[in-house]
Amino acid sequence: MPDILQNLGHVALGSRLKRLAERLLADATIILEQAGIPVQPSHLALLAALERYGPLSIKEAVATVGFSQPAMTRTVAALRGARLINTDQDPGDARAKQIALTDAGRAILVKTRERVWPKVGSAVSDLAGGREHELLALLTLFETHLAERSMLQRVTNPFSVIQVADTITPELAKAFYDINAAWISAMFKLEEHDIDVLSNPQVEILDRGGEILFIATEKHGVVGTCALMPTEDGAVELTKMGVLDSLRGQKAGEHLLAATLARAGERGIETLFLLTNHTCEAAIHLYEKLGFVHDQEIMDRYGCSYERCDVAMRYRPHSSNPNR
Repeated sequence: MPDILQNLGHVALGSRLKRLAERLLADATIILEQAGIPVQPSHLALLAALERYGPLSIKEAVATVGFSQPAMTRTVAALRGARLINTDQDPGDARAKQIALTDAGRAILVKTRERVWPKVGSAVSDLAGGREHELLALLTLFETHLAERSMLQRVTNPFSVIQVADTITPELAKAFYDINAAWISAMFKLEEHDIDVLSNPQVEILDRGGEILFIATEKHGVVGTCALMPTEDGAVELTKMGVLDSLRGQKAGEHLLAATLARAGERGIETLFLLTNHTCEAAIHLYEKLGFVHDQEIMDRYGCSYERCDVAMRYRPHSSNPNR
């Protein structure tokens, strides 16, 4: 029989991930039993968090592991019953309890790390065809974006994204020029390179294999633009990102940037960079939030493109420090 969840594609993502999680957790439970490790797979996350961060309150454990409060309470009760953790009064809050590993809990983690994790790692690599790092990175990106804005918020979002990769219409070309010219002129001056790109996006961007994304609302029409512009050496510049003044503060820019980065990911772009000025503090903060880092090599290679450029950034979405 055809797999209906596969056929439904992204609209059934939640159901498909639930099915996948159930299969993996069922196997993981048996793997732990066979290795003589008396815990559930979901319990290991809390044990690992306690080992890494030390004693935690219930509230901190919920934030670190991502379980709901009731699920965390059940996990704590099970691990305390197995004497793998203990709970004492939090010295900073008489109403709260702190959770800490026992020696038995540490021993379980050592045993798991030695007997189970290497084999599971090999199995995951095999299942992912050697691309497990890409899979985990994509899951992290998905979780990060979901934490910022829920699925419900995104479904009810007033913004829509228009992708142009072949031929741009006169109306969109005009919006591309007007929005960016207004934004640049408000803070700097239009440079020759700006005018070349804005006046002829078909030749300067699309005919060179680039794309332009527009963000629009039903009420206002096109309110923002962003382009992926290939360079002569094979890199891609994220450029000409601007949003109408009247829509700033409503996360139109963040929505547009996220959509552009998703498109760059779909295209498999290896070197994605942008050039800006230090006075664009809000924009730089957004770039950093979504995975860009400051990069001197990019500055040296491309910074001379604009007189106003004194900040160069490269997209590295997995460079953040996972430790607390």
